[in-house]
Amino acid sequence: MKLYRTKAGILIEQDDKSYLVQNEDWDSFINDDNLLQKLQQITATQSPAADTSANGVLAPLQSQELWACGVTYLRSKVGRQEESKDAGGGDFYARVYEAERPEVFFKSTPHRVVGPHGKVRIRKDSTWDVPEPELTLVVTSSGKIVGYTIGNDMSSRSIEGENPLYLPQAKTYDACAAVGPCIYVTDAPLEKTTQIHLEINRGGQQQFKGSIEISQMKRTPEELVSFVFREASFPHGCLIMTGTGIVPENDFTLKSGDEIKISIDGIGTLVNEVM
Repeated sequence: MKLYRTKAGILIEQDDKSYLVQNEDWDSFINDDNLLQKLQQITATQSPAADTSANGVLAPLQSQELWACGVTYLRSKVGRQEESKDAGGGDFYARVYEAERPEVFFKSTPHRVVGPHGKVRIRKDSTWDVPEPELTLVVTSSGKIVGYTIGNDMSSRSIEGENPLYLPQAKTYDACAAVGPCIYVTDAPLEKTTQIHLEINRGGQQQFKGSIEISQMKRTPEELVSFVFREASFPHGCLIMTGTGIVPENDFTLKSGDEIKISIDGIGTLVNEVM
């Protein structure tokens, strides 16, 4: 079952039918440990919407903070070591990859996040920028994973490569992330064979394409949630990006006008343009 935040209200999709819920607050609606059961009850008792084509899909968060996890895939570890080796920080990422404690960091407040077809940014003081396609967890205030969405963790590799302590500047700025298009709500974990796909197009020409299975994640979603929630509370719940395993080659950097397409099996496709 898929859940969309739209300009017209909350949209539920099930079996090629759409159900529109109006006059409900997004924050309280999704911060529900029994979200799936609530959606099932609505679709069982409400008539499908006649036409939802003009609703306008928004990012699936309102007051939720966006957090992120790093070095959860081997390819990410290698990429981070490559970018920071001249600054002497390469060994840090190998240690994090093997450590019990994962790398978790605050990514963004809601107003710095864009939704489907919104424009993401690259920093003016950066020379090497990439998108990071990530399975993103939707978590309630109790720490329960109730759904999944797609995240684009925009990253300045040049700034982080100068010094690992520059991570917040490399990661957090206006339009530094995109999430959407929906929340896939399920009571079962995603299949390990679920694939994440990234495609970057420039002027109608494909510049990069890559895929990875979520089975390549070194840590489980539940493990990542436990560390984010260890000493932090989230009154409205939160979204947690789980890291990337797709890293373009070192000679690639994003440019204004590039189209970024991230797909995850069973969830959908998130499309954004670089500002």
